[in-house]
Amino acid sequence: MVGVSTLVLAVVLLFVLMVLASAIKIVKEYERAVIFRLGRVVGARGPGLFFIIPIFEKAVIVDLRTRVLDVPVQETITKDNVPVKVNAVVYFRVVDPVKAVTQVANYIVATSQIAQTTLRSVIGQAHLDELLSEREKLNRELQKIIDEATDPWGIKVTTVEIKDVELPAGMQRAMAKQAEAERERRARITLAEAERQAAEKLREAAEIISEHPMALQLRTLQTISDVASDKSNVIVLPLPMEMLKLFKSFAEAGGAVKKKLEAEKSAE
Repeated sequence: MVGVSTLVLAVVLLFVLMVLASAIKIVKEYERAVIFRLGRVVGARGPGLFFIIPIFEKAVIVDLRTRVLDVPVQETITKDNVPVKVNAVVYFRVVDPVKAVTQVANYIVATSQIAQTTLRSVIGQAHLDELLSEREKLNRELQKIIDEATDPWGIKVTTVEIKDVELPAGMQRAMAKQAEAERERRARITLAEAERQAAEKLREAAEIISEHPMALQLRTLQTISDVASDKSNVIVLPLPMEMLKLFKSFAEAGGAVKKKLEAEKSAE
C-alpha cells in the first residue's frame, strides 16, 4: 500500500509540474503572444516572461520583424499593348498581432496574393516608357495600394520595389535602334554646333585681319614655317594682296607718266 501511494503521489506531482511548465511562456523581444481564453481573444502579451492558464488559455506566437516577400514573375500587358514580365519584392511587418491572427488565416500568403494581383493591375495601367523611366512612381503606387489592402489584417507594407522588367526580343531590338538613332542625332547636333562656333571664330579673326592687314602676312609666314618642317611637302608661296596693290599702283603711275609724255609730244 505504501508503494502504491508513493507511485500515485509521484504521478500527481509529475502532472502538476507539467501543468506548471505549460503555464510558463517566454517570448522574444521581436515576438508577441496572442492569448485565447476559451476561444476568445484576451489580448497580446510579451516580450519576456508571462503565465497562462493551462487548458483554458492558448498562446499564438507572432513575429513582428520585417519580412521580405519575393513576388514571382508576373506576365502582363502594359497600357500601350506591350507584353512584359515583371517581378518585385515587398517589405512588410506585423503592427497588430491580434488582427494578424484573427482577421486572416495566413497573413504571409494573403499578402503575397495581394502583391501579385496589384502588380499586374498597376503595370497594366502604365505605359512602357513609365515602367522603364518612372519606376519610383510605380513603386510608391504599389506600396500604397498593397498597404491599404493589408491594413485590416494588421500588416504594414513599408516598401515595394520592382526588381526586373523583361521585354520581348523584338521590342529590345526596336529600343536599341531608337537609342542608336538618338545618339546619332545628338552627335550631329554637337558637330553642327562645333562648326557654328568655328565659323564665329573665323568671322572674328577675319574682322581683326581686315583691320590690321599685316596680320595676314604674319599668318602666312607662320603657315609657311609650319609646312617647312616637313621636307616631303611642296611649299607654294602665295602672292600677298599688298604686293598686288603695289604693282597696280606702279602700273597706274606708269600709265599716267606715259600719257603725260604723249601729251607733251603732241603739244610740241
